[in-house]
Amino acid sequence: MHGKYILREESPYCVACFETLYANTCEECRTPIGCDCKDLSYKDRHWHEACFHCSQCRSSLVDKPFAAKEDQLLCTDCYSNEYSSKCQECKKTIMPGTRKMEYKGSSWHETCFICHRCQQPIGTKSFIPKDNQNFCVPCYEKQHALQCVQCKKPITTGGVTYREQPWHKECFVCTACKKQLSGQRFTARDEFAYCLNCFCDLYAKKCAGCTNPISGLGGTKYISFEERQWHNDCFNCKKCSLSLVGRGFLTERDDILCPDCGKDI
Repeated sequence: MHGKYILREESPYCVACFETLYANTCEECRTPIGCDCKDLSYKDRHWHEACFHCSQCRSSLVDKPFAAKEDQLLCTDCYSNEYSSKCQECKKTIMPGTRKMEYKGSSWHETCFICHRCQQPIGTKSFIPKDNQNFCVPCYEKQHALQCVQCKKPITTGGVTYREQPWHKECFVCTACKKQLSGQRFTARDEFAYCLNCFCDLYAKKCAGCTNPISGLGGTKYISFEERQWHNDCFNCKKCSLSLVGRGFLTERDDILCPDCGKDI
């Protein structure tokens, strides 16, 4: 046998037959990649060495880093200009393969994503954004968080406002029983807050009829006469139980009577 030949699975082929049967087609020029050419491959695609170049600037990608986008090969410069994001801090391109941080559509180099106050990298730690700046939690608490009137510590979540002052929910409690007041009905006396039960026990007047407290809260109606008070529903004739609200009445010692029952005195 004369001339060049190629073995494949221990069978000899002349060059022409081998290329017809087995040569890969170049992705760029669509011609076979002959035995005398270097075959460059990437993800089951093949190129002549001279055809392996950037699809935009046409520079050779042989022995150079490159990136693929939508079946196109790009040198790192063209890929960066076309597709890479810019760092929000240093405004430089974030190169492919570089570690980066992303938040609400913006990107940072990992080393550029730092706390605005202490200038330390935030990394994977919790952070708080404010006025287009990012803060690690300790720095945010020192610089921006409100301080609780009661314990003087920063309020980061779950605060309440009372008399235009900030409180932790767990610090805003009844002065008497220490029950949390957040989300509950309460009232105040001498600038101290009380739950309704404690306020009634400590300060509410007692009904002369049922002896229970008259809170006066939430629109509670009551009758007052000679330093005594009654719930509206308790202001009744002692004998016939007729309601005396808006009516004339008589008194017999500590009792109140309607005019008709008063005639029998």
